Amino acid sequence: MKHKYGDTNFWNETIEELKENGKEWKDVRWVGTSDTRIELASFKERANFNYDSGFGGDEINLDLLVVGTDWWLERHEYDGSEWWEFKSLPLEPARVNDKLHISEFAPERLNKECNDK
Repeated sequence: MKHKYGDTNFWNETIEELKENGKEWKDVRWVGTSDTRIELASFKERANFNYDSGFGGDEINLDLLVVGTDWWLERHEYDGSEWWEFKSLPLEPARVNDKLHISEFAPERLNKECNDK
């Protein structure tokens, strides 16, 4: 949520990003980084501040994650502009294709190069 002079309330920004992706605060399982987490009540209290999300230096920890069951929010920045980005686990396709293209090399060439070494 943008405020006068480019200020953004971090808590409101977080809630808006959840809403835009069909989620609510009650859907959040944990908040933290890959190393540590913060209690949800503590995050909610501490996240209620304004910051400048516009261009300049980043102000929010870029390692911060808001995690649900099969989705998460992660921080992104470009040239000092900051935002949450929603991510979700990809759905597993029903279709199986053992000839799926996984290499820039043709399988025959790749096998020949490995055997020649």
